[in-house]
Amino acid sequence: MSPSAKQIERMLALVPFLRTNDGVPVAEVADLFGVPKAQIVKDLNVLWFCGLPEAVTGEMIDIDMDALTADGVVYIDNADFLGRPLRLNGYEAASLITALRALRETAGGQDQPAIESALAKLQAATGGSERGVDAAEILVDEPASAVHERAADALARGRRVHLTYRVESRDERTERDVDPLRLITAEGRLYLEGWCYRADAVRLFRLDRVEGIEVLETPVAEHEGVERRDYTTHLFEPHEGDAEAVIALHPNALWVREYVDHTELGTDDHGWVLIKVVTGDEAWLKRFVLRAAGNIRVVEPRRLAEQVASETRASLAAYDES
Repeated sequence: MSPSAKQIERMLALVPFLRTNDGVPVAEVADLFGVPKAQIVKDLNVLWFCGLPEAVTGEMIDIDMDALTADGVVYIDNADFLGRPLRLNGYEAASLITALRALRETAGGQDQPAIESALAKLQAATGGSERGVDAAEILVDEPASAVHERAADALARGRRVHLTYRVESRDERTERDVDPLRLITAEGRLYLEGWCYRADAVRLFRLDRVEGIEVLETPVAEHEGVERRDYTTHLFEPHEGDAEAVIALHPNALWVREYVDHTELGTDDHGWVLIKVVTGDEAWLKRFVLRAAGNIRVVEPRRLAEQVASETRASLAAYDES
């Protein structure tokens, strides 16, 4: 959506809000609409010249610019024709209801009443316009409830947590302190996003891999420059130093694609599927390939392929000797 289209959409919601919140501070309006205060001032300057078709001076929306400049508050008048906010269309209502239902499946107990209330009001307000939303099934893997509840409690109280966390890629159990940032749902699983002191960076933790969680009395710290990532396109990003490898999957091993983040590269001359994977630990990748009983081959890097082949020969030799 272009900046001008976003501004029009925002102003159509802004006028009904201001009519029922006379004298609201402009900073509060900016926070509510998620834009800088200067942008709200620009919007108000445009609204000052808006009205019904063929409106003349005195018939357009009136903004008290003196109060805005001197006191930083917003007063609006002569805008009765925009008394009702925009209504959701069927697609928007269905999207919002589905999102609330997903949130209901993952939120802590203290948030359930607010979610149920919002969902009931939205369903009543749409009057059935969300038709078809029941066809969307919400499936979320349920982690241990104690882990979920303690993570939600730490977030609500702004407390650091100590995690005993299983790192699947290295087949390792780790201990780490984390400042929680938020709980998210992605690809049917619950995750805790937080500042990890072990990695000295933001990390994502699958709750079903948290083997222990302790809510500490230490308040979370401020971490400058930390930005909230958008996980709607992809969940994980490779980190500096992570290794790339190309592996070939026999038709019997195509299930691997469901469990490993990868990029499809096509097939080789033998009909095996080629995928590129990113791993922070080549040792784990070697173990993974060796356990596949010949159904997975390392193609690149050649160094890693030769190591796997060498270890496979050594294993076979040891088996023959026994």
